[in-house]
Amino acid sequence: MLYETVKIWDKHPEATLTSYVLTSDDELRYPPLPTVLVCPGGGYSFLSSREAEPIAIQFLKEGYNVFVLMYSVGAGAVDYAPAIEVALAIKYIRDNAEKYNVDPSRVFTCGFSAGGHLAASSGVFWKPPAVRAELGDSPIDIARPTATILSYPVITGGEFAHKNSICRLSGRADKSELTEEDIYKFSLENHVDTDTPPAFLWHTFEDTVVPVQNSLMYASALREKNVPFELHIFPKGPHGLALSNDLTGANVKPVPHCACWVELAVKWLRDFFG
Repeated sequence: MLYETVKIWDKHPEATLTSYVLTSDDELRYPPLPTVLVCPGGGYSFLSSREAEPIAIQFLKEGYNVFVLMYSVGAGAVDYAPAIEVALAIKYIRDNAEKYNVDPSRVFTCGFSAGGHLAASSGVFWKPPAVRAELGDSPIDIARPTATILSYPVITGGEFAHKNSICRLSGRADKSELTEEDIYKFSLENHVDTDTPPAFLWHTFEDTVVPVQNSLMYASALREKNVPFELHIFPKGPHGLALSNDLTGANVKPVPHCACWVELAVKWLRDFFG
């Protein structure tokens, strides 16, 4: 396995990409593999370790190459900075497909909570000029993921928002300072179009930190643009379940019924993308 960490953006050297990659040797001959890029959550103020390496290991076990993006948070997360970082990460993976044994036609983003916002952003913010400017003369769709996996994602900046996430992106100290422009800009349901990649979403009905309406609003926006999706709403469970098992249950009590989301997501990926 190739395990290494690289920096992806000179302007934000704190942004790093760590690989968990199956490579061939004299006995093993892996074909180019589909790849999952993991974006841990943390409200754009920190990065949750529970939603980083344990997720990578789970997808690695399923035969996916995996990268974990440790993107900028706090003061470094203002405006399109995280969206640029995830775009650069996807570009880096595709540009180095041979080195990492990656199938560039199957590069998926997977995010949790605010990381879900970032994973979804990778599907809607790969065309804005501010993002494109950092991608050089690469093909216009170099940073478009093949699909997104969104776990209890922050989506909207409006009524059902996780306001702290939107404040971080907007550079506002408090939700009272948010403008209508801020809210519209970072409400991802407003930016879905026919070029947005398919999505797998899961959430819990009981989530009080990021209300379930976030996933419902994104799914509705996808439906309106005729973009395929799969959506699972589990009746029980708090926010931040991660794998919803003992491995990631130190701070959030696991709900065994929700742990099947990984199996469901992998089945969806295999059924629709091979």
